[in-house]
Amino acid sequence: MSTEPQFLSFKGLKQYTPGDGWGQVNAILQSHTQTTAAPAQPATQPTHHAVPDNVPTLTESPEAPSSASPIFDPLINELFEQLRVAPSDELTQTWRTIAAEVNLLTQRMALQRELQERLQKLDQDLLDLRGTILSHLSDVQHAADQQLSSARLRAEVSALAQTKLAAKLTNKR
Repeated sequence: MSTEPQFLSFKGLKQYTPGDGWGQVNAILQSHTQTTAAPAQPATQPTHHAVPDNVPTLTESPEAPSSASPIFDPLINELFEQLRVAPSDELTQTWRTIAAEVNLLTQRMALQRELQERLQKLDQDLLDLRGTILSHLSDVQHAADQQLSSARLRAEVSALAQTKLAAKLTNKR
């Protein structure tokens, strides 16, 4: 059995060592094999930045990195590519459906408010029209009452005149 640690080595894999921080697995393997092969020679330690200078943010696209660049990580590039591509899963379609339905609901609620305002205006117009009709009916009733009073008065005058005339005609005989 070998005393060397076994590492999975593939492009973009990083390993953390307390003294060195994060580093490429291949660089750590090479430095580890160099220290075990030649213990008298000190191994050159790669310099690591806490945050690489050329890592793109979500809003900017990365420049075309060279595959030999130790600073740019291909896994980060793949992550950014996945973030740029719009997902087409069922959840996204469901959210689009929900957004469309919320938009339709908002439109229908606005239409409902408009119809309610129109209905209130129509109700007010109906109340005003009823009031106007009642006012006209009251005027007609008043006019009819005056005509009735005049007709009664004429009827009484006529009856009185008839009585008086009849009394005069009967006395002359």
